[in-house]
Amino acid sequence: MAKVSAVNRNNRRAAMAKRDKAKRTALKNIINNRELPVEERFEATLKLAQMPRNGSQTRVRLRCKVSGRPRANYRKFEISRIALRDLASTGQIPGMVKASW
Repeated sequence: MAKVSAVNRNNRRAAMAKRDKAKRTALKNIINNRELPVEERFEATLKLAQMPRNGSQTRVRLRCKVSGRPRANYRKFEISRIALRDLASTGQIPGMVKASW
């Protein structure tokens, strides 16, 4: 099991990223629009820099929903390879069987 504080921190980051997504997207569109004046784009850059860093989607880490493990996760199942193997071995994932040849 991962540290509970690390999992909670990541959950807070995910919530902040979801909350700030629209505002960040709007500011980035202003910054990338070459037709706008430089001053307006610079102000948008400053506003984006003033926003909290943890509100960015890139700060959110993909963690296992079962164990909280931060590495070796399958995006499709949102669980780690170890948890996937345990659940598959006990038959809790439909259609997944252990390979043997």
